[in-house]
Amino acid sequence: MRPPSFLPLPRLPSLMARLRRCGLIPRGLDGIVLADAGVGRQGGAAGRGTAVMPLAVFMPLTAVTAVTAITMTLTALPVHAQDKSTTIGGIYTCVTQDGRKLTSDRPIPECASREQRLLNTDGSTRRMVPPAMSPEEQAAAEARKRQLDNEKALQQDAIRRDRNLLQRYKDEAAHQRAREAALDDIRKAMQLSEQRLKDLSAERKPLMEETEFYKGKRLPFKLQHQLDTNEAAAAAQRESIENQRAEIVRLNRIFDDELARLRRMWAGQPPGMPDKPVATKVAPTVPPSGPASR
Repeated sequence: MRPPSFLPLPRLPSLMARLRRCGLIPRGLDGIVLADAGVGRQGGAAGRGTAVMPLAVFMPLTAVTAVTAITMTLTALPVHAQDKSTTIGGIYTCVTQDGRKLTSDRPIPECASREQRLLNTDGSTRRMVPPAMSPEEQAAAEARKRQLDNEKALQQDAIRRDRNLLQRYKDEAAHQRAREAALDDIRKAMQLSEQRLKDLSAERKPLMEETEFYKGKRLPFKLQHQLDTNEAAAAAQRESIENQRAEIVRLNRIFDDELARLRRMWAGQPPGMPDKPVATKVAPTVPPSGPASR
């Protein structure tokens, strides 16, 4: 019996066509003979007790396996080549503490605490390999790195801050307007607190006059409560006025610092540059004359 017709190769995926051109699929092969298959038994060319799997079914399975293997092989090649170049492409040499000269194709453990020279295959020096650091040296190096990273972050913040200042204030007049606007809100709040303090003082005056009738006596609960409430409100307003005065001083200091930086940048200084420290002259130490006293 003739096996059933299968999908012709021109209708298979492009990968199968490429495998045929490479000679991986014999020409004229339309199916794969499976021995003792449980289903689809065919006679004739396949023989009794066999089954023919269409190539369109069999090839995707084998193609995935083949492509996966090829991909893994190609991916591993650069790593293998790199490892080979690093181990074989260089020669390590050093002199031990007792004067022995050692040579190896990899870092020498006996010279871990000493400097090693990495040579090319022609004998020229490629680079010097520093000695391995002790735990204390490693901790110090990590601390230095953290400090450098912190300084770099601070420098970037300073540059960003100065650039924002230049974008916000085009000239000194714009900066002065911003200062006055910020201070004006606080001054208005202070005026309200001062007016409220005057009102509380006026409210307290009749209460104090009423206490004259109770000299030497305990004040009534209502009068005492009114006096205490008035005093607490007045104390809160006085504290608010002190805080507002301190806020005015703080804002003026901030605007003064900004104006000093802006003037330097308007004069050509790059953003983020630190303020120049004031140079102080140190008087030289004059050694005492005569013999030193014991």
